[in-house]
Amino acid sequence: MLYRRFGRTELQMPVFSCGGMRYQYKWQDVPRDQVPADNQANLEATIRRAFELGIHHIETARGYGSSEMQLGQILPKLPREKLISQTKVVPMADPKAFRNTFERSLKYLKLDYVDLLGLHGINNAETLEQALRCLEVVRELQDQGKVRSVGFSTHGSNEIITQAIETDQFDYVNLHWYYINQQNWSAIEAATRHDMGVFIISPSNKGGNLYDPPKRLVDLCAPLSPIVFNNLFCLSHPQVHTLSIGAAKPSDFDEHLKTLDLLDRADDLLPPILERLEQAAIDRLGADWVKRWQTGLPTVDETPGRLNLHTILWLRNLAIAYDLVDYAKMRYNLLGQGSHWFPGARVNEIDIATLRSCLAASPFADRIPELLHETHQLLGGEAVKRLSEQ
Repeated sequence: MLYRRFGRTELQMPVFSCGGMRYQYKWQDVPRDQVPADNQANLEATIRRAFELGIHHIETARGYGSSEMQLGQILPKLPREKLISQTKVVPMADPKAFRNTFERSLKYLKLDYVDLLGLHGINNAETLEQALRCLEVVRELQDQGKVRSVGFSTHGSNEIITQAIETDQFDYVNLHWYYINQQNWSAIEAATRHDMGVFIISPSNKGGNLYDPPKRLVDLCAPLSPIVFNNLFCLSHPQVHTLSIGAAKPSDFDEHLKTLDLLDRADDLLPPILERLEQAAIDRLGADWVKRWQTGLPTVDETPGRLNLHTILWLRNLAIAYDLVDYAKMRYNLLGQGSHWFPGARVNEIDIATLRSCLAASPFADRIPELLHETHQLLGGEAVKRLSEQ
């Protein structure tokens, strides 16, 4: 395993982390005796496999249902001096409630302390304000030895992420950034200036459902698999310290491990693949669109009906350019269901005719209404809920 200094936490972080949201039994708390024996055995085998590989960063959250409780059956059996434990708790308007929720997490995990505590979901101005209010409790927990370092996770805009980073109150950040979604690069640069650890959330799942890629993407990424290409793309940037592997079973690490021996060849392996991917997008979408489609788009809050224009057009691009239709459908149909975790409405929920004025700054103002209609025809289906709400 390879390790990178995780910013000012000074932890030596494996470049792959074992994320804890795919192997748990339920997305809700359940009594321990209701967890099937085979599910618990699989979780423990997955954690032991991670440790055998040197992946000793185990990451979970209070919002991951039974994950913490199930991890509490295995984590105390591991060498504590090697374990890097991380859980996350959503920021709350009442700091006392935040403290109580964290104490429940610690009890479930059966640990005396966590190495990393994340404020889970700083996604907008309200959650940022709540997180800053909860930091007084976090500092008390640090003084009591229950928390070593504090960070935050986010599905928010680059602007919100950067605002949180610039407070200089956090030691690390969990955020989205991978080949198909590079919007948050300037936030990563800000985190680097503040010597923060940088953890990439779900690069294989949210990065295109790369566990089950379409043939077109497989061909474009050859001779690498889409998973290995995406890993190599992310880790070729030294500002990125670790990628989450949301392992559901012990063998889920195997494909990722192929990345390790290729890192010193990234400068040779990546350019031809990147060139093919860019040309593939141009061939199907047109050079002018690929270069300028984001120009002048209003934010969700600036758009009538809170239509998420950027996300909808981005998903259209992925579906057409790379045949990522199943991924795009899953994400598109989450719109309207994801609250501040994935904000905005789908096309069928608003009157497209009302968009004319807010598109004035876009070079494609005349085309976008029809493209939105086409996108809904391509991707629309039954509304999808977030995993934690299913």
